Amino acid sequence: MGLTKQSTGTGVRKELYLTSAGQRNEKVIALAGNPNTGKSTVFNSLTGMNQHTGNWPGKTVATAQGRYQYGDDNYLLVDLPGTYSLLSASVEEEVARDFICFGQPDVTVVIADATCLERNLNLVLQILEITDRVVVCVNLMDEAKRKKITVDLDQLGRELGVLVVGTNARSGEGLDALKAAVAQVAAGDPSCPRQVSYPQQIEAMVASLSPELTGLLPNSRWLALRLAEGETSIFDSLGKYQGLDILGDNALSSVRREFCRQSQVNPRDLIVSSIVSEAEKIFNKTVLIENRDHNALDRKIDSILTSKVFGYPIMLGLLGLVFWLTIEGANYPSQLLAALLFGFEDWLAGLAFWTSCPDWLFGVLVMGVYRTLAWVVSVMLPPMAIFFPLFTLLEDLGYLPRVAFNLDHYFKKACAHGKQALTMCMGFGCNAAGVIACRIIDSPRERLVAIITNNFVPCNGRFPILIVMATTFFAAGAGAFQSGIAVLAVMAVIVIGIVMTLAVSKILSKTILLGLPSSFALEMPPYRKPQVGKVIVRSVFDRTLFVLGRAAAVAAPAGIVIWLMANLSIADASLLAHGARILEPLGQLMGLDGIILMGFLLGLPANEIVIPIIIMSYMASGSMQALQSPEALRQLLTANGWTWLTAVNVMLLTIMHFPCGTTLWTIHKETQSCKWTLVSFLVPTAAGILICAAVAAVARLLGLA
Repeated sequence: MGLTKQSTGTGVRKELYLTSAGQRNEKVIALAGNPNTGKSTVFNSLTGMNQHTGNWPGKTVATAQGRYQYGDDNYLLVDLPGTYSLLSASVEEEVARDFICFGQPDVTVVIADATCLERNLNLVLQILEITDRVVVCVNLMDEAKRKKITVDLDQLGRELGVLVVGTNARSGEGLDALKAAVAQVAAGDPSCPRQVSYPQQIEAMVASLSPELTGLLPNSRWLALRLAEGETSIFDSLGKYQGLDILGDNALSSVRREFCRQSQVNPRDLIVSSIVSEAEKIFNKTVLIENRDHNALDRKIDSILTSKVFGYPIMLGLLGLVFWLTIEGANYPSQLLAALLFGFEDWLAGLAFWTSCPDWLFGVLVMGVYRTLAWVVSVMLPPMAIFFPLFTLLEDLGYLPRVAFNLDHYFKKACAHGKQALTMCMGFGCNAAGVIACRIIDSPRERLVAIITNNFVPCNGRFPILIVMATTFFAAGAGAFQSGIAVLAVMAVIVIGIVMTLAVSKILSKTILLGLPSSFALEMPPYRKPQVGKVIVRSVFDRTLFVLGRAAAVAAPAGIVIWLMANLSIADASLLAHGARILEPLGQLMGLDGIILMGFLLGLPANEIVIPIIIMSYMASGSMQALQSPEALRQLLTANGWTWLTAVNVMLLTIMHFPCGTTLWTIHKETQSCKWTLVSFLVPTAAGILICAAVAAVARLLGLA
């Protein structure tokens, strides 16, 4: 096996932690750990709001970075993806491994869950094989106490040979001690980490490979273990970060072939079993469990929430409750916000008059850009400000993994990944956020399936259309029951969207994305009391304002296009009217009309403006308009030929048409492919055209339209 030096690898550290500063006076701290150990809570508690997120170089995996001060030193904290091991079975594991190996962090903090320490120790031992600059943070000590689990932190530290700190990050307990331990290790405090003892055959393989690997990494033994077990992605990482080209693998191949011939056992199996065995030994010496049945209550709750009899009704009931609270809670704030934002138009008009602004410029900037932004913000912000916190509360409580468990069977039937249930749920808040959430799916094929079909569930931008249709045509005159009927109508459409997600996933998996569903381990985290205050703050800043900012960035230039099309005329008709006339035959086929299709087409930047565009077109006003009551809207629509069939098909088309501009932008960023972005545009659009045309044809055949 030969090694050829390609480059010096200068600047690797700066590239890895993705900070624009890259200052040498900052101590770089890697934060690693299993999912559901409270790693993000530790990160948020240490860094506060001094955070930002960036993608890993060349990968669609996000790493959050934040800063904090302790004593006279500044620390850059890099929150690595949650992972169960570093054996590089997924992109997340590869990212975490590469940062710890090649990013040269001053300290690696490994977060472990005190309630299930044995499993978490597997990752701890793997990291100790790479670096001795480690602090183990045993989090959730309060939950361990509640479940009568005692962790001897001093003994654990002696067993591991590194500093161990106990914390309860949700309340801030132990974080000062964690900072002190990090500072101590960063200052060069010596440690002697425990090394796993492997079978004699593995040790012999490592001994034969180590001499040629000396100097490539601080710990050549770890690299020899990875090569011995047949790890291939490490070759790419060595080339990228160390400038090394490993030419040929004759030595490796001969050693592994001889080993497999003699033992008939895969080296990887022996390595993994040795790590698990070592973790079990440490666990038995350091953890005392007084009540082995401490998870009895969780299991009783799970027996209800994941049962075939009660699981699905409870799931739909909770979803309906969230939608009802969103509809009821967002209605009044949306009206107030719209009144406030549109009230500024008079002031802007006065300013334009005072500055002698040309009419066309006033029209473009105020009646086009500003009015479009006002609609997007007033319609989108209140529902998101309610939906995202409610959704995050369910996530913080631990319920969403149960949803994935309930739906996993159906996604497997559709040859899709079970985690697609989680990404689909994220799409209810925002399809762009749902697309980003598809990163949790390891398989590239199944990730693409999830991305392409995420648009079949309505986001906050499309909920207003569904709500307007439901309240105007199906719940009108229902009095006190109006909200309930509207929720039932919206829920019916959502169920159709879920069915379409499964059906299209199956079609894609049998055609252009042929393949079988992969298996995955879905962990059921313990139920936890949500921290309402932190959830609200995190939802508003991390999700609501982030998504709103993207939507506004896309909607602003769209306002210019919409105003121009409504005000520029050819042959005594606006461009908007000409476009509607061209689309009229297709609209009639789908039980709609050309103006409705034009509204959806111009609503590409942001779905919130679809209804205002349709109203503007019917009123021929030249700018987006709002009507003061559902009844006034109903009268306008029925006067222009709308029936119950039109409303039904508008609702169906709302969940089955191309993604908005923000989501398409996100899809392109995630897939790095114009081809798959185009497929994501065409698939739901084709489905919407076919379904609406079929519904219209059946209604006409039965004499219902």
